[in-house]
Amino acid sequence: MKGTSNIKEHRKETEELARFAKALGHPTRIEILKYLESRSCCFTGDLVDIFPVAQSTVSQHLKELKEAGLIKGEVNPPKVKYCIDQENWQRAKTLFGILFG
Repeated sequence: MKGTSNIKEHRKETEELARFAKALGHPTRIEILKYLESRSCCFTGDLVDIFPVAQSTVSQHLKELKEAGLIKGEVNPPKVKYCIDQENWQRAKTLFGILFG
């Protein structure tokens, strides 16, 4: 049954990679991640000021990145502070490295 365990682990990694890839499937989300990676955290309003898209669009992109586990959000009413989820970001880099390695 050891082979079955390896298949399940491989499947889990593949699904995880697909989730990360889907979240990275839009140029604005990639730019948001690059921006967040260069800072410890920022607020939604900061991103709205930087990227030439509506606040609702920025929020939708943040939601996609958060659902994929690439970023974390901390509510500080009335603002939300976002930062990279370092553990999942490293995991994504590792999985993409394996894929392209």
